[in-house]
Amino acid sequence: MNGDSKRKNFTGNGRRESNEELHSSYASIYDEGYEKITISVEEGTEERADSYLAKATGLSRSSVQKLIAKGLVTHNGVYLQKSCVARGGDTFETYLTAPEPPEALPENIPLDVVYEDRDIIVINKPQGMVVHPAPGHSSGTLVSALLYHCGDSLSGIGGVLRPGIVHRIDKDTAGLICAAKNDAAHLSLAAQLEDHSMRRTYEAILCGRLPEESGKIDAPIGRHPKDRKKMAVIKGGRAAVTHYRALEEYRGFTLAEMKLETGRTHQIRVHTSHIGRPVLGDPIYGGVTQFEKRHPSICKGQFLFAKELCLTHPSTGERMTFQADLPDNFKEAVRLLRQL
Repeated sequence: MNGDSKRKNFTGNGRRESNEELHSSYASIYDEGYEKITISVEEGTEERADSYLAKATGLSRSSVQKLIAKGLVTHNGVYLQKSCVARGGDTFETYLTAPEPPEALPENIPLDVVYEDRDIIVINKPQGMVVHPAPGHSSGTLVSALLYHCGDSLSGIGGVLRPGIVHRIDKDTAGLICAAKNDAAHLSLAAQLEDHSMRRTYEAILCGRLPEESGKIDAPIGRHPKDRKKMAVIKGGRAAVTHYRALEEYRGFTLAEMKLETGRTHQIRVHTSHIGRPVLGDPIYGGVTQFEKRHPSICKGQFLFAKELCLTHPSTGERMTFQADLPDNFKEAVRLLRQL
């Protein structure tokens, strides 16, 4: 409409800009790596927009207020000049960019090395360790420990922030992870992930009992439509398949073996939550149980452990299987659950 095209808008510095100027500015920052996101407000919502957007994007409220002040947020197609009230059915659009990632530097961090040769290294990663540097986690990572331990003998395919890293496990998931020490090994391991010949087996304590003693969850996973920090089973998501088998059943809980056919972000946690059996201790996809309240000293995150890794050696072609023992807090949780 002509009226819309002539309407003026205030930007953070108080200067008026036309819609055309603002759209030109948007296009410019979009080309420079900003990501345009659309947020649909849930029905029944009535909350300050800056507070609602902070929760939806994972930003701080003050960061959202700065975006609004810069003219980088629209509310139902109108550029915001100050915060308003977000109500069900409203639509917000904004542009976000990730902070510049930190540089990966060597750190003398002890590693539990399960196996190592000139091509690969298999680590039993502890719970609480981030695999590679990311905003908010610039040190204490597995990559930093590998750089100190391996020196320059790590694959460069993952770039300066992820040298040697072929696959990942979550910060609060402990267990086996394999890194490549040269590019040829990296390509071989990546191909095994792609064709599903690298087999990864986990053990997990689930809340509730599984619907069957064994089975599979075949449900596509993508970014959660409202909470960008989470993944979810969504229509149009990437194919994701998890196989499960009950190992032991307790009163209200199950010790289960989980095998990944695919490797989507948070896959086991999302899939088990999707069927109503979230991983015990999962702060994102589950809820706080009475067990966690009674035993806080052993509940430091989700009870999910990468127990077994099976792969083909990049140079020799030998089929290799690596296993690791459950962490002490996991064993203690199982002992306590057996007494229920």
